[in-house]
Amino acid sequence: MSERDRAFDIVVWGASGYTGRLTAEYLLGRYGVGDEIRWAIGGRNRAKLESVRKQIGANTGVDSSALPIVLGDSDDPVSLRALAEQTRVVCTTVGPYAKFGSGLVAACANAGTDYCDLAGEVHWMRAMIGAHQQSATANGARIIHSAGFDCIPSDLGVFFLQRSMQERHGVPAKYVKLRVVGFSGTPSGGTIASMETMIEDALRDPEVRRTMADPYALNPAGQGGPDGSDRVTPVWDSDFEQWTAPFIMAALNSKVVRRSNALLDHAYGEDFRYDEATLAGSGPLGAAKAAALAAGLGSVLAGMAIRPIRRAVVRHLPQPGEGPTREQREDGWFDLRLFAAHPTDPEKHLRARIRGDRDPGYGSTSKMLGESAVCLAKDTLEVAGGFFTPASAMGDALLARLPVNAGVTFELEDG
Repeated sequence: MSERDRAFDIVVWGASGYTGRLTAEYLLGRYGVGDEIRWAIGGRNRAKLESVRKQIGANTGVDSSALPIVLGDSDDPVSLRALAEQTRVVCTTVGPYAKFGSGLVAACANAGTDYCDLAGEVHWMRAMIGAHQQSATANGARIIHSAGFDCIPSDLGVFFLQRSMQERHGVPAKYVKLRVVGFSGTPSGGTIASMETMIEDALRDPEVRRTMADPYALNPAGQGGPDGSDRVTPVWDSDFEQWTAPFIMAALNSKVVRRSNALLDHAYGEDFRYDEATLAGSGPLGAAKAAALAAGLGSVLAGMAIRPIRRAVVRHLPQPGEGPTREQREDGWFDLRLFAAHPTDPEKHLRARIRGDRDPGYGSTSKMLGESAVCLAKDTLEVAGGFFTPASAMGDALLARLPVNAGVTFELEDG
């Protein structure tokens, strides 16, 4: 079946879940039904999907009655193949992806269907690349993992800052660091479920542990670099003049940024270095806060490695399908800073700021994922088939879309 014969530009798979519904609601409010894009919602249960269709119509004030519904099952390869063959892009929120996502990736790679998700399971992502890179390349399927708060702000932020360094000074930055100023919001139930799955897989399989510990785990085979393990202790940052603490998402984000560099033919340099941390303030209070944050994160990760503790903790956290109220999402935000070191002249270092106008785990993530799907469906991109990162596949096109449509801005901070 040719791309022109496909019924839809995008299918939002898992639309009856919490984040899937938000993604569908965003697309409906921004693009309507069948005007700019031909799209549908998909999942296993028609009654739930009909309820979602009615709900997102009421929430946006847009008539959703003509929004198509596509049925399928993550455990049924035949239905997944049928899904992939009738759309140009599958946009999926059905996680944990290591449990529910492998068949859909295979179906899209074989059907030449573009794909984007919110995966954060590094070992699964590497397994999918190894299993389906050849078929995705041969069939022209562009497969993109981690198209939400994990890891678009980090990945696109570095791409944006490196592009600015090239435009201003004709060289890439040898070292970029991202620092979290703050955010308002809670982790999604899907993210928590994915983290639980990763921990269980790592405890069971030494190879998964090695993958998670490898800073270049997502790079093409044999392509490493100078970065070591992610920091786990408080560190004074002289460029920001603050103490820093570990950032829980750094272990994923940094691997995606390094893969982008490799897929962009090392446009950032073969000796490029990157890390992430949370700003904690200066002076004794900053040092104390950084120490407390580091200790707290370490305790959480240690506790999560013990099954009874993990189960008890997870029961009190958001579950898949749960999330904050509309007011909480709209009151949410995130604020990130980037520093790029010029290779020879400290006077030419650059700084950037990334901000989002919704909570990162739900409101901003659903908009970033939706725009990634539209970008794949509608924009002219330079890449053909294969597994890509957001920056390596959609860089400039997504940087143009996100500030206008998704409330995520990237700005240089001169001086």
